[in-house]
Amino acid sequence: MKRIFLFLITNMAIMLVLSITMSLLGVGPYLSEAGLNYQSLLMFTAVMGMGGSLISLAISKWTAKRMVGAEVINAPANQEQKWLLDTVRKQAEAAGIGMPEVAIYHSPDVNAFATGMNKNNALVAVSTGLLSSMSRDEAEAVLAHEVSHIANGDMVTLALIQGVVNTFVMFLSRVIGHTVDKVVFKTERGQGPAFYITMIVAELLLGILASIVVMWFSRQREFRADLGGANLAGR
Repeated sequence: MKRIFLFLITNMAIMLVLSITMSLLGVGPYLSEAGLNYQSLLMFTAVMGMGGSLISLAISKWTAKRMVGAEVINAPANQEQKWLLDTVRKQAEAAGIGMPEVAIYHSPDVNAFATGMNKNNALVAVSTGLLSSMSRDEAEAVLAHEVSHIANGDMVTLALIQGVVNTFVMFLSRVIGHTVDKVVFKTERGQGPAFYITMIVAELLLGILASIVVMWFSRQREFRADLGGANLAGR
C-alpha cells in the first residue's frame, strides 16, 4: 500500500503544479474565447493528465527514496544485507526481469514496496521493522510479492489508469466550474472568480472519488501479485 500511497501523493502534487501553471499561463481563457471548447479542453486535459501521471512514474524511485529515507544497498555491509540482495537477485532472475535496486529504510512498520519506471529499472525497499520481526522465509515471501509487482508491470499499468482518471477529473472540474460561473453567476465567458473556486472544489472532490477507483484497481493487482509471489517463493 505504501507504493500506491507514494504514487498518489506524487501524482496529486504534480497535478496541482500543472493546474497552477495552466492558470498562470492563461490557458483557460484561451480555450473559452468563444465559449468552452470541449474538444480542445479534452485534448489539453488528456495531455496534462497523462503527462502528470507519467512524470510521477518517471520520478517514482527518486521520490520514494527521499520520502521514506531509503538507503540503497550497493555493497552489503553485513550478512542480512547480503541475504537480501541475493534473495531479490534470485527472484528477479526467476521472474525474467532486470535486477532492481534494493534499499532499506528505518521504520518500525512491517512493510515493503516496489516502484520504478519499468521492469528493468525498479526499486524494492524494505523496512527495518520487517527485517527484525519476520523470519527469512516470511521475508522471502514478501520480497517475492514485490518482485511479482515489478514483473507484472503494475506500476506502468497503474500510471496509465491514473492518467485516464486525471484526464476526466481535470476535464469535468473545468466543465463544472465553467457551467456554474456562466449559468449561476451570469459571467459572460464563464471565467470569473466562481469558475476557479468551483473548479478547485470539484477537482478535490472528484480527485477523492478517482482515488477510490485507483485503489480498487490496485487491490485487484495485489491478488495477482500474491499468486506470482507464491510461485517465486516456491510456495
